[in-house]
Amino acid sequence: MSKQPFYAGGLRFSCIRCSACCRYESGYVFLSEKDIALLAAEQKMDRDSFLQTYCRWIAFGGGVEYLSLKEKTGYDCIFWQDGCGVYAGRPLQCRTYPFWDSIMVSAEAWERAKSECPGMGKGELQSMARIEAALEARLAEPVITRNKLGV
Repeated sequence: MSKQPFYAGGLRFSCIRCSACCRYESGYVFLSEKDIALLAAEQKMDRDSFLQTYCRWIAFGGGVEYLSLKEKTGYDCIFWQDGCGVYAGRPLQCRTYPFWDSIMVSAEAWERAKSECPGMGKGELQSMARIEAALEARLAEPVITRNKLGV
């Protein structure tokens, strides 16, 4: 018999659109091909123009770079304008927050993240199935990467 995850009974979360996860601190919004297609279409841009205008490469260990949205001065998301300017079509990373591997790894990680997000622990009960669907979504929509040489 396998041990149930700490969220087996579900967790309460409702985005209250407070923008705490979108502003004031540096962060990365990593993008998938589907994210690019949706956001470029919403901005009425072709893919290359969208990438040049709104995206940047972030280097991590192992010689790999990840495609991320740019930030405005002051660390606001490039699409933040008195709230999310692309809320209906926001990237997968934004749509699945707070149900990320790094947060769902343990009850302790969930509790630490709650201190930064007023929607966590409140609002609608999200079922284990909903949480696991969010966790699995990244596997179906991987982020765009390249090696540091740009190949």
